[in-house]
Amino acid sequence: FFSTHVEIQILLARNSHVVRMAPKIAIIYYSMYGHIRTMALAIKKGIEAAGCEAVLLQVPETLSDDILGKMSAPPKSEDPIANVAELANYDGFMFGLSGRYGMMPAQVKTFWDATGQLWQSGQLIGKPAGVFVSTGTQGGGQETIGMTFVSQMAHHGMVFVPLGYRDPKVFDYSEAHGASPYGAGCLAGPDGSRQPSALELAVAETQGKSFAEIATKLK
Repeated sequence: FFSTHVEIQILLARNSHVVRMAPKIAIIYYSMYGHIRTMALAIKKGIEAAGCEAVLLQVPETLSDDILGKMSAPPKSEDPIANVAELANYDGFMFGLSGRYGMMPAQVKTFWDATGQLWQSGQLIGKPAGVFVSTGTQGGGQETIGMTFVSQMAHHGMVFVPLGYRDPKVFDYSEAHGASPYGAGCLAGPDGSRQPSALELAVAETQGKSFAEIATKLK
């Protein structure tokens, strides 16, 4: 017993000097007109403020350049394209989702449908994930987008980390905004002309910081 006790004390002493690496969090988003990427930058700011590493990754486009041109979509950012094979290298995920009729866009669904090998091998089990959204109108899916995306996380055994009301501005009724307990959000307007407001960006930054703090505890 004495020998075992001494060995345990030595092991604890050694481990006390081990430096834990900060969680590496992927911000995986789809943004046709730029609203979600603007929100993603605020999320990134919050994650980094909590001492974590954040990487911006965009979901591969499925529409042709011809179709995108007819939709007056601006050029894509220079952020790297997300690779399903590399997801297991991250400690957590924030998903930026442009709403399509109250759900994720087809581009994100196509990307997620390619994660079957990760699902079968359980490589994403226990990893935290959250969502932030952009919709054209009030009531355009701020909550249903999060609700329907939870099923994707559940099948992978991931841990859904909602924003809740961590930021009191989610309660704000002085102006229209896209935030909900599921996550930060912005209202783009039916024609996409409205950009994320200062309130919406502040909530997104809070969500990034809150998510990073929880991801650190789970690592």
